[in-house]
Amino acid sequence: MAFVEKKLPANAPAAAKALNWVDNRFPLTKLWNDQWGKYYAPKNLNFWYFFGSLAMLVLVLQIVTGIFLVMHYKPDANLAFASVEYIMRDVPWGWLVRYMHSTGASAFFIIVYLHMTRGLMYGSYRKPRELIWLFGVGIFLCLMGEAFFGYLLPWGQMSYWGAQVIVNLFGAIPFIGPDLSLWIRGDYVVSDATLNRFFAFHVIAIPLVLLGLVAAHLIALHEVGSNNPDGVEVKENIGADGHPVDSIPSHPYYSVHDIFGVTVFLTIFSAVVFFAPEMGGYFLEYNNFIPADSLKTPPHIAPVWYFTPYYSVLRATTSQFMYALIAGVFAYVTLVFLKTKLAAQIKMAIAVVGLVMIAGMLVLDAKFWGVVLMGVSVMILAALPWLDHSPVKSIRYRPSWHKLVYITFGIAFVILGYLGILPPTDGRTLVAQICTFIYFGFFLLMPWWSAMGTFKPVPTRVTFHPH
Repeated sequence: MAFVEKKLPANAPAAAKALNWVDNRFPLTKLWNDQWGKYYAPKNLNFWYFFGSLAMLVLVLQIVTGIFLVMHYKPDANLAFASVEYIMRDVPWGWLVRYMHSTGASAFFIIVYLHMTRGLMYGSYRKPRELIWLFGVGIFLCLMGEAFFGYLLPWGQMSYWGAQVIVNLFGAIPFIGPDLSLWIRGDYVVSDATLNRFFAFHVIAIPLVLLGLVAAHLIALHEVGSNNPDGVEVKENIGADGHPVDSIPSHPYYSVHDIFGVTVFLTIFSAVVFFAPEMGGYFLEYNNFIPADSLKTPPHIAPVWYFTPYYSVLRATTSQFMYALIAGVFAYVTLVFLKTKLAAQIKMAIAVVGLVMIAGMLVLDAKFWGVVLMGVSVMILAALPWLDHSPVKSIRYRPSWHKLVYITFGIAFVILGYLGILPPTDGRTLVAQICTFIYFGFFLLMPWWSAMGTFKPVPTRVTFHPH
């Protein structure tokens, strides 16, 4: 087929001619219109919808600052800490780039947690957006891996011993645990080999996967359309122009909307970077300003704040807690048998899995089950689209007591996060165990509680008040 170039009038502006030249060879304008310029989104999106675009902003910020840090960083056990100090003290504006990167890591998780909270509240994981949610969970897992591998790179005391503790956890896995820990470290202890492979994963491997998942997340979102606070499918009500009557073009309306959110975020972000980059030891621990010493263990080792809820689940799994877990598994299997209409074969399969788990809890060490629960506490998020049986999506039209369930879950999650920072005591362990039951109960009991109560009628059109 012959190449036919679209022509513009001779008196067209130079910029228009340049864009036309590109469009004839690459669908730049089409991509812009499809993905944003003429992408129609529900007109009632509120401030909770800032966090998707903010996550994109912080991702770009992390990549750019990371590139500048890599220019001066040395992934060598003898030079890593000194190279970070060199960046902080001698590289022009190096301290700013490093603090932007470290603050950006915490900001990324704050934004992602708020983004996930919005998804929970408004049912953004429900049909037809299951795949969007699964891609989002994949992004979250990549962020956790990226943060973990990057945490070792400064080669400070907390970096070194935090990596030592986390990698050693894999040793609790029966049969393959010790070999798996050795393979992850590349040595019998955290050493130069560990630093090099963690550097490779942090700088190359995981960012590539992360960018692919972000692209898939956005493509899936724009294929089925954005959710909204009412949970109404706007595509079911198409106007004469072929667009949903309750939608507006993302540009310029949501461009301005997001620019406002970006302005507020950058104001807060700049305040933290310039006045409190360590954030009292929560963003950058004080022990991490001490060079790594394999002969001197810090008195209290804890991960960064965004990992602590799951770390608390790990620490809460003691040998005494195993009896409560056994009782919980038995009660859950009984509930499935008595209160579900599943096929007999599925019920039997669940019963067999429950019996195997109970037998494993009696035989295997509590440390192993702590690692299992820590992993499941993250992976269970992927099951949300199939656990929620509510007839409505949005929390606006659910029974009022459902909001109390969500609030209780949120409080338990925050308490787990706070306890993970503190040294363990008997009282704190007991509170963490209670919060662990609340955390898993929220998800595992969702098929029942999400369908209970009196639901408000969902409107056929979105509720929107112009301002």
